[in-house]
Amino acid sequence: MRTTKGAARNRAKKRLFKKAKGFRGGRNHLLRTTKETLVRAGVYAFRDRRARKRNFRKLWITRINAAVRERGMRYSEFIHGLDQAKIELDRKILADMAVRDPEAFDQVVQAAQEALGVTV
Repeated sequence: MRTTKGAARNRAKKRLFKKAKGFRGGRNHLLRTTKETLVRAGVYAFRDRRARKRNFRKLWITRINAAVRERGMRYSEFIHGLDQAKIELDRKILADMAVRDPEAFDQVVQAAQEALGVTV
């Protein structure tokens, strides 16, 4: 006698449709399109978890560069000065300091300039 999956199949479909909640058109209520869309969504999610890290690093560098240029240096000089001064702050912290705590950032820039032997 032929048997169907019955309850197990319904649970599996329910799980898929729950993941597809908010998708438009047939993508959230037709099984085949839902499966295809969820696979594609997983690929995007995997790719963009890595892309997010790159995007944030780019944002931090842009913010640091803007703040450092206001103080008469270039980004590359500043980073080299930090290396020379043995200051190990990452770009995330530096960008946050530049925005939220300009006085402390001024001190870091000053230390980088001194390490390079630059007078401003």
